Amino acid sequence: MKRSSFLCSLAVLCAVPFIGACKKTETGGAKDGKLTIAFLPKSKGNQYFVTCERGARAAAKELGAELLFDGPTNSDPAKQNEIVEGWISSGVDVIAAACENKEGLSTALRNAQKAGIKVVTYDADALPDARSFFVNQATEKGIGDALLDNAAKLIGEEGEFAIITANLTAANQNAWIKAIETRQAEKYPKLKLVDIKPCDDLKDKAQQETTNLLGAHPNLKAVISVCSPGVPGAAEAVKQAGKTGAVKVVGLGLPSENKAYVKEGVTQSVILWKVEDLGYLAIKAGAALADGSLKPGATEFDAGKLGKLKVEGDNILLGTPFAFTKENIDQFDF
Repeated sequence: MKRSSFLCSLAVLCAVPFIGACKKTETGGAKDGKLTIAFLPKSKGNQYFVTCERGARAAAKELGAELLFDGPTNSDPAKQNEIVEGWISSGVDVIAAACENKEGLSTALRNAQKAGIKVVTYDADALPDARSFFVNQATEKGIGDALLDNAAKLIGEEGEFAIITANLTAANQNAWIKAIETRQAEKYPKLKLVDIKPCDDLKDKAQQETTNLLGAHPNLKAVISVCSPGVPGAAEAVKQAGKTGAVKVVGLGLPSENKAYVKEGVTQSVILWKVEDLGYLAIKAGAALADGSLKPGATEFDAGKLGKLKVEGDNILLGTPFAFTKENIDQFDF
């Protein structure tokens, strides 16, 4: 072989590993050794997930990681799939996802795992084989019990109540509703669930559905919303109907979106976990999974500023729900 040909061949061979090593950087994955974590909300226009993002960014900054935040403008399972497939192509290191449709998004998340991407879920879970851990804001029982216990106390533990949900396929909300029904059967025999109405995660639709419920059930004593836009929507309907105080409003929501109704006495109690902490924990868990410090079988997770948190099976538990009322709501700005 001529010397010039040998040198050319050697140059090509030496370039191959270099190209492979650089490929992830070129396609949007780890840059300069940085961990790249993709954070998927159900809807990036929902203030709940905007608050989650704030916590996620704080965690990413602590870790020196790059955070990618993207999601549908409104609840759209197909758009979530499209975004995840894009992240697979770009070669991110970790995906933390809140699943609008458990079964639908699980296929895309499995594809991510096959590509070597670590996957955790938060807020709303995927199927267990589509992720390593679920960062659980609270147990299903804890949420269901808190909602129904608050409503029952307000109406003297008897009478009719209805539920507003985002949609009838949301796995996490269906689990909370089931927990509410179980709690009612076990502890509150004089309470009666008369209807469950979806609002598509829209305040205006929640208001209309609540107005319809008030007309169809004149003895209705309480409305429980298991989605955040449903709480102010239900409150506005009760207020417009002139039933402030007569029909109690309780639900999962942000203090900022419900403060005016709580202060007016239209909404009696807003139940939630600390949302910013949920986003923070999801990113910390994803990073720990990527560096190998979080492994299957763990019973405890060191979550930085949140302290050591309990791990039950493949669920990392943020904690118990918190009730925001007229007495304490001014203390919170999210």
